[in-house]
Amino acid sequence: MAVDGAGLEAVPADTAPGGTGKTGRDARRIEGWSIAWMLLALAVWGWFVFLLLADYGPEVSSYQGSRSLCRGPFVDPSPQERVCRGDALRQWPSLLAILALAVVATVTAAATTVYAKVLARLAHSGGSRVNPQG
Repeated sequence: MAVDGAGLEAVPADTAPGGTGKTGRDARRIEGWSIAWMLLALAVWGWFVFLLLADYGPEVSSYQGSRSLCRGPFVDPSPQERVCRGDALRQWPSLLAILALAVVATVTAAATTVYAKVLARLAHSGGSRVNPQG
């Protein structure tokens, strides 16, 4: 099956129909980055929630069964056991730093998603420019 490129020579690459020009390629590339940022943001949020809510520390046996000695920082913000204070990732300064990372990743994911949508719209509109009225 031969491809005839004669019809494509007359159309500039930036205004090719179907978003195949540079703007369309940029939109697809940025969309890939936005998906990567979204996955990273979800992973950091999941890590933050796990560290905040999950029990940790040595197992303690009782008549009700065994459970972890230390409760999550959201459940028990100030643990009484010395063992519970030793885990640096479960302390509030570290949790707030992870929260800041999650917020930065989320904002970046949102910004790249919006930028990819704008580029896709520009690629879809092609060369037809709409003059603003006013």
